[in-house]
Amino acid sequence: MKRVYLFLLLSFVCTLSFKAQVLQRECILFDENWYFAFGNASSPEKDFGCGTEYFNYLTKAASIHNTGPYSEKFDASGWKHVNLPHDWVVDLPFDKKASHSHGYKTVGYRYPETSVGWYRKTFSISKEDLGRHISVRFDGIFRDARIWVNGFYLGHEPSGYATQEYDITDYLNYGGENLICVRVDATLEEGWFYEGAGIYRHVWLNKMDKLHVAPFGTFVHSALEAPFDKAEITIEANVENFYQHSVSYTLHHVLRDSDGNQIAECITDKEALLPRETGYSIGKISIDNPNLWSTDNPYIYKVETEVYNDGMLVDSYITNIGIRHIEFDENEGFILNGKHIKIKGVNMHQDHPGVGTAIPDALQAYRIKELKKLGCNAYRASHNPMTPEMLDICDREGILVIEENRLTGINKEHIDLLRRMIERDRNHPSIILWSVGNEEWGIEWKESGTRIAATMRDFCHLFDPTRNMTVASSSGPAILIPADVAGYNYILQNPVEKHRKDYPERRALGSEETSGCGTRGVYFDDTERGHMVSLNRKPNGPDSLLNCIERGWKFYSARPYLAGLFYWTGFDYRGEPNPLSFPATGSQFGILDYCGFPKDEAYYLKSWWTDKPVLHIFPHWNLSGHEGENVDVWAYSNCDEVELIVNGKSQGRKKMPENGYLSWSTIYNPGYVKAIGYKNGKRVMEEKLETTGNPDRIELTADRTNLTADNRDVMVFRVELQDSKKRFVPIACDSLELTVTGPVRILGVGNGDPAWQDIERPTEAETRSFSVKAFNGLAQILLQSTYNEGEAKLEVKAKGLKPKTYRFYVQK
Repeated sequence: MKRVYLFLLLSFVCTLSFKAQVLQRECILFDENWYFAFGNASSPEKDFGCGTEYFNYLTKAASIHNTGPYSEKFDASGWKHVNLPHDWVVDLPFDKKASHSHGYKTVGYRYPETSVGWYRKTFSISKEDLGRHISVRFDGIFRDARIWVNGFYLGHEPSGYATQEYDITDYLNYGGENLICVRVDATLEEGWFYEGAGIYRHVWLNKMDKLHVAPFGTFVHSALEAPFDKAEITIEANVENFYQHSVSYTLHHVLRDSDGNQIAECITDKEALLPRETGYSIGKISIDNPNLWSTDNPYIYKVETEVYNDGMLVDSYITNIGIRHIEFDENEGFILNGKHIKIKGVNMHQDHPGVGTAIPDALQAYRIKELKKLGCNAYRASHNPMTPEMLDICDREGILVIEENRLTGINKEHIDLLRRMIERDRNHPSIILWSVGNEEWGIEWKESGTRIAATMRDFCHLFDPTRNMTVASSSGPAILIPADVAGYNYILQNPVEKHRKDYPERRALGSEETSGCGTRGVYFDDTERGHMVSLNRKPNGPDSLLNCIERGWKFYSARPYLAGLFYWTGFDYRGEPNPLSFPATGSQFGILDYCGFPKDEAYYLKSWWTDKPVLHIFPHWNLSGHEGENVDVWAYSNCDEVELIVNGKSQGRKKMPENGYLSWSTIYNPGYVKAIGYKNGKRVMEEKLETTGNPDRIELTADRTNLTADNRDVMVFRVELQDSKKRFVPIACDSLELTVTGPVRILGVGNGDPAWQDIERPTEAETRSFSVKAFNGLAQILLQSTYNEGEAKLEVKAKGLKPKTYRFYVQK
């Protein structure tokens, strides 16, 4: 039976309201001027004596006997200055004895000296803030975090992916200095992929009236029926009273369009709250002809929720919303606003060269935009809740999201984590499904798996009755039975057609499918160096099928009842370098490499996922040492026909099969290979690859033209090595020297090499001058702004190559 939902969804944004008669809500980004030092996971004495005091932090509140880093008396003068987000594992060395799944970095139970980190920050609170409600929020700390403010122990969060918020109102020194301290223990791995360590997401200091909208306290939804010309909006709101007396309040909800113009409003009935009580109210708004959020037109409205206490405005809570109608159908797959859309998705982990898991917001946006170039319209958060800013980007860019719970279970801790994820994120228009787990092999085949999945489904519906739940199975059928939408991980493992016969009303998608990718620019295995040929070009490989990325897309695109698929993975990621091992340190199944440079398979997807003309041939023609050998030349294209010419001799003109590829067997000799693409019998495009000379020059391109002077913005540079004829040199691995001047710093570097083990992030003293080695002709530089405006300059040099300078502006 079909389920039809409208999702009018929102993401939480704090703001100041200048209409108020009292101080209004402030959300202060709390990322700057922290100090960091390593503790010790095996010895409390070496761990700055944490917990060794006679009266420790659990024995007495802020005891005068406390001497650890949470004490105001502690001397942290030798600690390292850092800004958040921060992942300390980025700077650690590699060791072949370290965790394979976490990329051989020296963190974990074998390395107690580098598995615990301490953070401290001092901050001022004005006397005028006395009487307000003040809290601190951490969007993500990996992992096992303990928090103190002014020596008072706030609490403990084991998960590295849970947002945590603490009331610190009564602990503060108003008109004076305050101390916040965080201990992080990354000894235990929470996932089987690189997870970094530290306060790797944003921190916020929140100030508001004692009567206010609760954190993530609004939920907006409505039913919408075809022809989708009227939206009946329901706004649920939770308001907290932290006064020591009863209060009365009313809520004023205002709906605004993307330009800020008021569209509609409503006022709730007056409510009374006892001290420390949370009130719940419902408001309703109707609008005609709403602008529907979609992948092509991700239209964002705003809802402003104002709290009035006896006629006085005391709090204003701004949310972004998207209005859209979605449906998963057992015969037609995924339907958005009445239109059938095939999900063209990828799985993603949160890490990037130079920064690890601590990805700046601008770099998150870069990653999404690189995926969109391929025609990607969906993102599965594997295998943990996403950072809120990434969801905001997906909202703005029209990316459909499956957000995933970290661990399957029905005990109090797991359900609480599920609830916190859903309540935080259920208002994002991008999210289309909640996933309660991935490949839980211990229960996939068991009746207990059916019961657990059913219970988690019920909790998902309780926390968010407007969305469906999914779970991903590697082949076990039991766990999929209760799922609203079944997730199949790999058609080689899951008998999808049999499931269709056994469960004809099941709605389903491909939660993971193999990309078959390997090392960018590598066409002959070199496993001793950690490089491998794409499995797509290995007929006798693990999948025993040429071009398995094609197999996956053909399978899902040919079956309307399947909503679509998510490839494993969009970007390469550190850790889990299967089927290789050290010196390989990262997975190579990304359609884009670790930096986001496209592999050959990216052009297969771009051919069939977009309407843009595509013609891509490979391998490159710098195959020194293989002269006279047979070489298969492939073409990915959406042209009707492709002709291949090798060193002046035509190899034939072939018709391109739908959702397919072409190949020719030829002999390699230096020179050139050229492909000519035809549509409707007419020659429309060509691509030519030549055997190049040695690298002679450097080409720089950036993902934008300028930077914002906010001390956070990031510009991403692509460095390409070319020969004297300006041809890309696909085997160049020269060392590059980088220098910047002006109001910028070098944040980090990368090159996409899955076995790269060089230093990728400069120290604080090296942010103006650093180095990076190119890999197969490419490298990446991340530059970050400061608070200053002015002209900035990046200069890149290499021995024997013409240098390149790039000038740009940093402005407010």
